[in-house]
Amino acid sequence: MPQQINVGLIGYKFMGKAHSQAFRDVPFYFPDVKLSPVMKAICGRDEKGVREAQGQFGWQEYELDYRKLIERQDIGLIDIATGNNVHAEMAVAAAQAGKHIYCEKPLAMNVEEARRMVDAVKKAGVINMVNFNYRAVPAIKFARQLIDEGVIGRVFHWRGFYLQDWIIDPGFPLVWRLEGDKAGSGSHGDLAAHLIDLAHYLVGDIDEVSGLQETFVKQRPKLAATTGGLTAAASAEMGEVTVDDASLFLAKFKNGAVGTFEATRFAAGHRNGNMFEINGEKGSIRFNVERMNEIEFYDHTDPGDRQGFRVIAATEGAHPWMGAWWPPAHIIGWAQTFTHQVYELLNGIAGNTCPHPNFEDGLKCQMVLEAVTRSARTREWVKLDSI
Repeated sequence: MPQQINVGLIGYKFMGKAHSQAFRDVPFYFPDVKLSPVMKAICGRDEKGVREAQGQFGWQEYELDYRKLIERQDIGLIDIATGNNVHAEMAVAAAQAGKHIYCEKPLAMNVEEARRMVDAVKKAGVINMVNFNYRAVPAIKFARQLIDEGVIGRVFHWRGFYLQDWIIDPGFPLVWRLEGDKAGSGSHGDLAAHLIDLAHYLVGDIDEVSGLQETFVKQRPKLAATTGGLTAAASAEMGEVTVDDASLFLAKFKNGAVGTFEATRFAAGHRNGNMFEINGEKGSIRFNVERMNEIEFYDHTDPGDRQGFRVIAATEGAHPWMGAWWPPAHIIGWAQTFTHQVYELLNGIAGNTCPHPNFEDGLKCQMVLEAVTRSARTREWVKLDSI
């Protein structure tokens, strides 16, 4: 039997539910996990809501103050699944209390906060991880393997799109994701952050960016009390949208590759289209999370009469993590990426080694986010080493 670690989760809505399922599922599907999670306590400010989540998600207890949760001597791992504006204060407090930390993306509201978080975990010597969960898609992990093996050769192009459409209606209310003081940014930090992390993971570090950002609907009805998320209800009062609706930028990578990035919540017909294509001297790779069990591969070295993109189903047990699930062609879903992340996190804690993506990866992403925003404001290229 593996040793155990008691987990405290802060946040109980969308991400809190996804994280809870991951902690619940890891020991069931991955009996080889080196450290078994105990779902000790969940934390939120609304007692009725957090108490209901405690029962539904399977946590033993609940707390109403994150500080009390962090101070508990029986908690070894703090999971931060809250809005972006409190990531830094919670993570720094958790590190100072000697807790290992799992934090939602983007890591922080800005680079200054992210640097404080990195400094705090380094000083405390605690294991830390950021939930860029798309790194834990088996097909994407396989794409990294192909690139590392030199199958597509030198990489020339990255083009990434993260397209959603859930706020096209100007009557959709002003949820927290549309308020800059709570979210930090809009589609940029929510969606482009995933593209940036994947580009770092698959292609390499970004050196320089040129950005464009736009807010199409500048005023929206304020949120009706006690509602939120995609089913949020509007009140009669109007408020200002203080984040971007769309973010686009060009990038130059340190290894000479070039890239394009587009993130928007105004792409009608796209519910959650996280897509990328990578072009190299020997071939290409492309991916769409709405078909997340597949990777498309083009081999430029094939004979001319046999060239074309082929679909590879990444459901065989040979693919990362897939041996824990089902027989070939029995697909997994988005939720399982969280299970994979938690599996890597727990093994990292057991081995006293930070898995990737960690807080330093989160800081690298935050630097690109900030550089793009600066570029969109100044209409100039921005070097990452100036951030």
